[in-house]
Amino acid sequence: MKTISRGIPPTLLLLTVFLAGCSGSDPVRYAGLQSTTQLQPNTGDNASRIPYRYSKPVDWQKYHSVIIEPVSLYNGSDSQFDDMSSSDKQALASYMQQKFRETLQPRLRVESTPAADTLRLKLTLTGAGTTPQVVGTVTKFDLAGGPYNIVQSIRGGQGMMSGYVNYAVEVYDATSNQLLLAYVAKQYPNAMNVSATIGSLSAAEVGIDKGAEELAEMLK
Repeated sequence: MKTISRGIPPTLLLLTVFLAGCSGSDPVRYAGLQSTTQLQPNTGDNASRIPYRYSKPVDWQKYHSVIIEPVSLYNGSDSQFDDMSSSDKQALASYMQQKFRETLQPRLRVESTPAADTLRLKLTLTGAGTTPQVVGTVTKFDLAGGPYNIVQSIRGGQGMMSGYVNYAVEVYDATSNQLLLAYVAKQYPNAMNVSATIGSLSAAEVGIDKGAEELAEMLK
């Protein structure tokens, strides 16, 4: 069989290109969010993962507590769950609720009633993709997926056949209901994270972990 650069057969190269295109949809400016009209294209370094964002100057240090609303499952026509089952969506929403609470608690007390030093956090799960079992692991090392995943790992990009999570974050002043921060984001594991291929939802859960840590950094 005739080969091209680096000895990769053309059929495997085509497979690599095809599978790379099956890595899930990027988040959009979802029409059904409360903050939709305020979201603007993000021009920062993280624009590939957070394409739309809104923020205003805020002294986050004056806030010492947060009300975390139950995670919403977005059901608009522009949602990006593909064919994910209802049970998997609910499982991810529950995991998201727990993980964001755990991650924010060292910085903010979780409360149920508003006060002058309280934020209100609204999280909306807008899309997600599962990791195909066996295939998702094999592509970390095989001739078709290995080189692609290595490059993606260095670039911070999404791995081939990897699960992911799309979501919206909206942060309000709990007493005035003024929007302070909003964005839509996509998160996924490092492209060479093999452990995130064990279990169909594991990659999406790792994405939620990263999303919670990212928000915690923003609110410092």
